[in-house]
Amino acid sequence: MALEPHDIRRQFPSLQTGAVFFDNPGGTQVPQRVIDRISTYLTTSNANRDGAFSTSRASDTVIEAARGATAAFLHAASPEEIVFGPNMTTLTLGLSRALSRTFLPGDEIIVTHLDHDANISPWLHIAEDRGCLVRWLDFDVEDCTLRLDQLDRLLSPRTRLVAVGYASNAVGTINPVADIVRRAHQAGALCFVDAVQFAPHGVIDVRALDCDFLAVSAYKFFGPHLGALYGKLEHLTRLRPYKVRPASSSPPGSFETGTGIHENIAGTLGALEYLASLGEGTRPDRAALAEGMHVIQTSEAILTRALLDSLERVPGVHIWGLTDRARLRERVPTVSFTMEGIPPRVVAEHLAAEGIHAWDGNFYALAVTERLGLEPLGGLIRVGLVHYNLPEEIDRLERALRSVR
Repeated sequence: MALEPHDIRRQFPSLQTGAVFFDNPGGTQVPQRVIDRISTYLTTSNANRDGAFSTSRASDTVIEAARGATAAFLHAASPEEIVFGPNMTTLTLGLSRALSRTFLPGDEIIVTHLDHDANISPWLHIAEDRGCLVRWLDFDVEDCTLRLDQLDRLLSPRTRLVAVGYASNAVGTINPVADIVRRAHQAGALCFVDAVQFAPHGVIDVRALDCDFLAVSAYKFFGPHLGALYGKLEHLTRLRPYKVRPASSSPPGSFETGTGIHENIAGTLGALEYLASLGEGTRPDRAALAEGMHVIQTSEAILTRALLDSLERVPGVHIWGLTDRARLRERVPTVSFTMEGIPPRVVAEHLAAEGIHAWDGNFYALAVTERLGLEPLGGLIRVGLVHYNLPEEIDRLERALRSVR
């Protein structure tokens, strides 16, 4: 099935404004059905959980439907393996505290220079608290791919956790996560995967990856602001998260601190229903969601090639990351660049004046811009495509960049 972009765009109210949304790596726009799900929740089901009355029961039904759909999206074995929270960062900080109870002084944690700081700082904090050693996996500055030749040297019998991103939110690199998980397990370590940047672009299968934990954010895959954490049930059951005493002692409730953002959970169900519709599904089951993501990948491959071609035609542009057209399967369409002699913020402001939304800075991938030597210079300019973007928007970007002064 091929996407008809103008049919797709009609489902997104914000896309009717004429703005070019290339800020997608920081958050995508939402289709009408997400808005409808949120509105319906607030007008018919707005209540706290586990009550005897009708709105509470309706709320429970919507939340569990969203949990089941998220489990299908990630191919989790059970909905009980899905924890909802405000965002990936908050969920990761909470999980890190629970894991830290099991770590001992001298234990080791591996993080990477290619990751968003939400998959670095939580582990740095617990290492400081528990007396653990942090080891860093580097990346090649030429193509921004992880130096996997270093991983086996970093792993040791004391390694307790390997934290890695599925795809870089700064330069778009897709990491070989299944191989990294396998190597971590061979060393006796757990593996945590930040899949936030990968989720809107490809099929996630936590069972095939065999990862222990994986986190996503719904607002990156056409939903509202919400995070979701997958954890193998055996781990969620044995860990002791920080929680209030009346809260459930069983997952996922034991990890969901306080009242959830119920309307955004309902909106996340709407986002997953939208993705399933791209796979011609009538409900968000695994088959329809996987097919929808395959359709997105096919569409984005064409756009990615066009974006790279366009940027390479602009004098003074330097793209950071993979540009080899034979290796496009190793990146998502998140592309960052610098322009010779022009600060990233100046470029972003010029694009904004032309109605083009793009990010500048480090995007919380501080380790990346520091490693590339770009942090003192203002970081990067980042443009990110999703399936609702158009070739003519890429042309508009090229024209705008040619006029930057």
